[in-house]
Amino acid sequence: MTTTDSETNPVTDDLVSAHVFVSGRVQGVGYRASTTDAAALLKINGWVRNLRDGRVEALFEGSADQVEEMIRWCYKGPPSAVVRDVHVDYVEPSQAKGFHIAR
Repeated sequence: MTTTDSETNPVTDDLVSAHVFVSGRVQGVGYRASTTDAAALLKINGWVRNLRDGRVEALFEGSADQVEEMIRWCYKGPPSAVVRDVHVDYVEPSQAKGFHIAR
């Protein structure tokens, strides 16, 4: 990840929040755990969870660059995943703290 902001604080004035739905073979392949690891590396706040219809849902909050990098990661996912589609809606930030797997 390349950053142009000299600050190390992941939450700046340009806080962005993306509500993401990922479809394909994304359950039972470590997608949620890998998303949590990627979010930690990118200093993203939010959550990720499985949906009953087989998709994975997530909320990512951080700088625009961080969130965009996380969305790019979602198109690939962990090695065992086969991502068919990623749907992104930008929403009002909720000031999420940390990143976790939601139930």
